[in-house]
Amino acid sequence: MMKFLMMMIFMIPLCFKNNMFWLVQMLLFILMFMFMNIKMMLYNLNNLSYIFGCDMISFGLILLSIWICGLMLMASENLFKLKFYINFFLFNVIFLLIMLYMTFSTLNLFMFYLFFEGSLIPILLLIMGWGYQPERIQAGLYLLFYTLFASLPLLLGIFFIFNKEKFIMIYFLKFLNLDIYLLYFSMIMAFLVKMPMYFVHLWLPKAHVEAPVSGSMILAGIMLKLGGYGLLRVMIFLQQIGMKFNFIWVVISLLGGFFVSLNCFCQVDMKSLIAYSSVAHMSLVIGGIMTLNYWGFLGSYVLMIGHGLCSSGMFCLANINYERLHSRSLFINKGMMNFIPSMSLWWFLLMSSNMAAPPSLNLMGEIMLINSLVSWCSLSMIFLMLISFFSAGYSLYLYSYTQHGKYYNGIYSFCMGVSREYLILFLHWMPLNILILKIDYSMIWFYLNNLMKMLICGIKNMKNFILGY
Repeated sequence: MMKFLMMMIFMIPLCFKNNMFWLVQMLLFILMFMFMNIKMMLYNLNNLSYIFGCDMISFGLILLSIWICGLMLMASENLFKLKFYINFFLFNVIFLLIMLYMTFSTLNLFMFYLFFEGSLIPILLLIMGWGYQPERIQAGLYLLFYTLFASLPLLLGIFFIFNKEKFIMIYFLKFLNLDIYLLYFSMIMAFLVKMPMYFVHLWLPKAHVEAPVSGSMILAGIMLKLGGYGLLRVMIFLQQIGMKFNFIWVVISLLGGFFVSLNCFCQVDMKSLIAYSSVAHMSLVIGGIMTLNYWGFLGSYVLMIGHGLCSSGMFCLANINYERLHSRSLFINKGMMNFIPSMSLWWFLLMSSNMAAPPSLNLMGEIMLINSLVSWCSLSMIFLMLISFFSAGYSLYLYSYTQHGKYYNGIYSFCMGVSREYLILFLHWMPLNILILKIDYSMIWFYLNNLMKMLICGIKNMKNFILGY
């Protein structure tokens, strides 16, 4: 794992040389293909070096991080043309990627916290430095304080575990079973805010609306997944107490997903609508993880990967319109089919993936999550039906509103889509719909991992029974 980290670190000097923008972007794609070809054992940690290692969950999310960062640079060509602090922008993106890479690959819970919080700094600089409106300062502060407020208890929880158990290696935490109320709430609140869960989701639409296209892509593509990754890791040793309290989060998520889906129909800003749809999808992920069953863990992982590609592509589409019309309002972005008819195909493809149509990863993830939540409680079917129905509704609403209708007469100068934009959209859509052919790898890994956990629990129970006897 260190060799990839070193490659990223040695890309930093390139950021400060002139005319290296496309070279850095090309190197990110080369790094992605190198990382894709590492040898992975399905049921164990791989490529251990120092405090870094990789299993199947980390592998998918690191790949997604590198991919989205490469596409961020491709989508930010406007900054390159204007020469708007482009060297610092490149450094910011590389620094953010390093932080995300270390977050997903570290084996130590404290180091995970350190990098988890460290990734907040470059995203804050992206929003406040390259955002569009003066409100970006307020959006940045919302993001910072929501996350930091919930993260301090997580740090104290990690210190408590270290003080009690004398180790905080993530791999060994599965041997623990900590039935402590305060620890449970302190460990998971930071991740629920990051996801974000309904009630603590208000920072997300603000941050998305004010962020530049690169900021929106990385926020939707990766930053929300940090919360899901953290929950997948900590829920392993909070299973017993999770049985008592997890129903709270499932209920909030299902109700919140429904309300947010309705809220999507009230939006007049394209970015805001896509941001609220992210909250609705992430509520399903929280519900799946909190059921603590095989389908839930697997479905949440698959939906996180699918949503990362899909929502990032949708923000690209919104930005393509914004660069031409200088507005994100649905009232002005009408009748686009008259101007860029070939872009309508990409709107349709990404919207259909967003509403979980086959063969997208979103469909696979949602089917697994529906299985998980219905097996947990059959009444959840009502809200799952409503969320699925309304997700199709607001996707079609956004598509039909932007593509059809009478176009705005104030448009006096217009440019068709360029090949770079079609390539960005293809590179979002293609893995989103092709990866479903390789879904068996993650399923095998989750199965073997669960089998190992069951064997460990069985051995521990047998030992307790013999000692008790």
